[in-house]
Amino acid sequence: MEQQKVDMFMMVNNKYFPESQILFIRERLLAADESKEGLLHALQFKDPTIALILSILIGELGIDRFYIGDTGLGIGKLLTCGGLGIWQIIDWFLIMGATREKNLFRLMSVI
Repeated sequence: MEQQKVDMFMMVNNKYFPESQILFIRERLLAADESKEGLLHALQFKDPTIALILSILIGELGIDRFYIGDTGLGIGKLLTCGGLGIWQIIDWFLIMGATREKNLFRLMSVI
């Protein structure tokens, strides 16, 4: 893809990916062919801030994990009431990173 298009994509979507992977993503996008451009614009990334808010407000029900696509962990949190609250508190610190990793996986599956 063109450098200008990649720079625009990265500027708009930077917050959805792990900070340590930004350069890797940029290199992969530059190496991708033009046919992937339409797929990239169609991707919907989950917002890590929304995931954190869901985790704080209703994390004991596993809604935060359902939001990012971790259905198995969401069911686990739902059935254990957030691991009796412990799992919920741990997720306050982990959910934003997990959301960014899921977004990275979603992007890599396209390019």
